[in-house]
Amino acid sequence: MLLIILGPTASGKTRLAVQVAHQLGGEIISADSRQVYRGMDIGTGKDLSEYVIDGQAIPYHLIDGVDAGDDYNLHRYQQDFHRAVADVEGRGRIPVVCGGTGLYIEAVLKGHAFTAIPIDDALRADLETLTDPELLNRFMLTPSPYTPLADTSTRKRLIRAIEIGAYLTAHPETAIQSTAPAYNYQIFGIDLPVEIRRQRITARLHERLANGMIAEVERLLHEGVPANKLVFYGLEYKFITQYVTGELDYPTMTSRLETAIHQFAKRQMTFFRKMERDGLPIQWLDGLQPLPTLVRTVDELLKK
Repeated sequence: MLLIILGPTASGKTRLAVQVAHQLGGEIISADSRQVYRGMDIGTGKDLSEYVIDGQAIPYHLIDGVDAGDDYNLHRYQQDFHRAVADVEGRGRIPVVCGGTGLYIEAVLKGHAFTAIPIDDALRADLETLTDPELLNRFMLTPSPYTPLADTSTRKRLIRAIEIGAYLTAHPETAIQSTAPAYNYQIFGIDLPVEIRRQRITARLHERLANGMIAEVERLLHEGVPANKLVFYGLEYKFITQYVTGELDYPTMTSRLETAIHQFAKRQMTFFRKMERDGLPIQWLDGLQPLPTLVRTVDELLKK
């Protein structure tokens, strides 16, 4: 059985997942589209110190598997995920999936074949010249069989959604069918009042800025990761790269970044609700409850 713990950024899902894995004899499988990159630690919120409980390291998978700057996509994630689950279960352990990338979670549970649709470099170059509102308008004006499935929560995913739609329009014979193993799963989501979520996001952002996040981006640039690639990764890496390269001053960078993270968290929740409408039930937990209470609640719900 897969135990899945999801939630928006700054909801505390990692702490809960690690505690649950420790209690159940499980291992963490990340469902985060950026934690897969090595060297991108503070900006992605890996918080690897949280994976040690009472001196015992909780094993994790699909974190630090790819060099920063390399390409990684949803199709690769599906393949890596299925291998990780087989590995964990093969050793008699419980896979505890943890992350906030709803598209990744939905894809591994439903296994849509559209993830294998090839990249169209020429189309992407054209789309990169458009603003975010223009991209969204283009997506809405060019419906395809993929439209109701798409995650448009970031610029990167919106471009990919347009790309997939264009391919399906040009190749209507393409099948969108399930390629996923028939997993038995339970999904738990951490829910927080919007104001509490916003407070946590703001506090965490300023803590990370004060504790090396800018230096992390500078190091990645020094190691040869192209600035445009970091901007493509979005959020912290986009705005801090623009600051480091002189495009933004510090107050503007922090203001725009904070706003972008708040908007991203809202889009995450919107996608989770879409997952529910599309047949993936989520058991919502009160994120204001103390961590031990949340762990007990998950354990009790699993036993029902």
